[in-house]
Amino acid sequence: MNDTRNDRPLRLALILAAFSALGPFTVDMYLPALPEIMNDYGTNASTIQVSLTASLLGLGLGQMVMGPLSDSYGRRNPLMIAMVLYILSSIGCAVAPNVETFILLRFIQGGAASAGLVIARAIARDRYSGVEMTKFISLLTMISNVAPLLSPNAGSAVTAYASWSGVFVFLGLLGILLTVITTRGLEESLPPAKRVPSSLGAFMRNYNHLLRDRTFMGYALVNGILFAGIFAFVAATPFIYQNIFGVSPQVFSILFAMNGLAIMIGSQIVKRAAGRLFEPLILRLGLTLSVIATSAILIAVLANGSLATIVGSTFLFAVSIGMIGPVCVTLAMESHGQHAGSASAILGTLQFSLGAVISPLVGIAGEHSALPFGVVIFATSVLAFAAYVLLIRKARTRSGGFKNADTKPYFEQGD
Repeated sequence: MNDTRNDRPLRLALILAAFSALGPFTVDMYLPALPEIMNDYGTNASTIQVSLTASLLGLGLGQMVMGPLSDSYGRRNPLMIAMVLYILSSIGCAVAPNVETFILLRFIQGGAASAGLVIARAIARDRYSGVEMTKFISLLTMISNVAPLLSPNAGSAVTAYASWSGVFVFLGLLGILLTVITTRGLEESLPPAKRVPSSLGAFMRNYNHLLRDRTFMGYALVNGILFAGIFAFVAATPFIYQNIFGVSPQVFSILFAMNGLAIMIGSQIVKRAAGRLFEPLILRLGLTLSVIATSAILIAVLANGSLATIVGSTFLFAVSIGMIGPVCVTLAMESHGQHAGSASAILGTLQFSLGAVISPLVGIAGEHSALPFGVVIFATSVLAFAAYVLLIRKARTRSGGFKNADTKPYFEQGD
């Protein structure tokens, strides 16, 4: 009987991780093919990177729509509609006649993929709270970050036997699989009695309440700014690793995948520490690690350091993301269960919108310079730390939260 109960969180985490993985697959899988797409459309690196920006904007803005819809109409039906749209836009990307159409379809594809991300977090909040939610979100993060391990390698494998358009055919097939999973394996977690009104006015009031919550926005900004650093890495490394350091697409895929492994390690640390280690302390440790790691990246770039130094430093930065993400999501959503979809939407929208703004900056000096990347990724850590101090710590100190919490021992007895 115990085994059955213990299997349920894992089964749910596997299903939700599959939907969470759709975002990384949408963003990452075509990265090894960026130079080929650039050549086929007869354009330049900056224009092709706009397609990445478009998908990130779609992933961000789409969540602002899908989150409230899932609060009003339940989790399953909006997810089903989004999967159908994802399938159609993926096939459209594969046959896009020009780069402008390709970029537009990438935006639509990102918007459809956003449903998996925002609704997965909302379902987690429907079912869990407190330390159990921290552990579940950590498990979900750990499993879903298999996607960055697999997606570039899957992209390289597809382009080894087909043109880059084969990547988007593959993504369309993935959308079909997730539609089947939604139909057969995902139960509704939000009963009609707990749903909120579907009017535009209600949506706006919910968002206004969340945006005015200083502590919630602090966690959302810390999480969003640091994830923007990951997107800067995503946009920059195909050109830094392949054009500056001369690695092959296959080696790039392996180096890129290491960061997915690093996020898994960070989330596993949180999963084991939750309930024993004070959660704000985990957040502070993660922020400190991110500042140290990104400082090392900037120094390596300025000093024309080795590939190994940059790879190692970005690995540590990704570990810090794995530590910070689950804690920020849990603490941000803890007191907003009634509007879990809207709260999840703001968390996700900040991640992808900030990523969309920041990612083009890494290419402003051309495809043979790593300096903008070093500056941008260091700035994300500094800004996230500043958001923590100004919004979270100040608000907690003013309310006495940190005073009370900091008198607790850092380690508490586990079960």
